[in-house]
Amino acid sequence: MDIKKEVKVIVAREGTTLTAVASRLYKTKSSRNALNLLSQKLRNNTVKFNEINDILDFLGYELKIVKKQ
Repeated sequence: MDIKKEVKVIVAREGTTLTAVASRLYKTKSSRNALNLLSQKLRNNTVKFNEINDILDFLGYELKIVKKQ
């Protein structure tokens, strides 16, 4: 699973932008800095679990961990 692709697909599906998501996630940063920070974390696979949860929550999604059968 490539988290960067998954996030971008969900962002597009919901009709918003990664800039809007980043601005919401990093409220203390400027829009440009927030987008750069989020993009870098997604590109380097260093985004934290709680950040993914916050992104998904903002977009109206939730993450479920289910045991394999």
